[in-house]
Amino acid sequence: MVYYDAQQFEFVANLEANWQAMQQELSRLQPQDFVAYPERYLLDQNTGWDVFGLYFVGVKIDINCDLCPASARSVKSVPGMITAGFSSLAPGAHIVPHSGRPSGVLRCHMGLVVPERCAMRVGQEIKTWKEGKCLVFDDTSEHEAWNLSDRPRTVLLLDFKAPAGFLSP
Repeated sequence: MVYYDAQQFEFVANLEANWQAMQQELSRLQPQDFVAYPERYLLDQNTGWDVFGLYFVGVKIDINCDLCPASARSVKSVPGMITAGFSSLAPGAHIVPHSGRPSGVLRCHMGLVVPERCAMRVGQEIKTWKEGKCLVFDDTSEHEAWNLSDRPRTVLLLDFKAPAGFLSP
């Protein structure tokens, strides 16, 4: 399975209940608050994917969490949370097909700013983000994302340890 029913995960209800507070905090951030995603080779044109981290490999990024306290509280409550932050994909950007490396981890995207003509493919299935709704998928499956709109697409990106029974050994 590559996409999971997000409602299977108890933390999703809390994230979705607080999405507007996260969206409001996101709207107050400046472009310079974001940094280029480190794996730029995953982009067609080596530009256009920026992140604003809240937690990285379980370590709190204090200054960013202070700027976005509601977002920080929401992601901190996720059992097994590893990494969390805002992921922004510029207009015209394409993240090429790739597979994540950490086995035993699932990824959650929650739409915060989602213009039309933005989508993601995991395995053979293409889905679009919806503002305030989560998508959960296996990051080790081949996936790609694109933004064909004229505005940035931003999601909450969250990696968490897969609960027992969710991934094959």
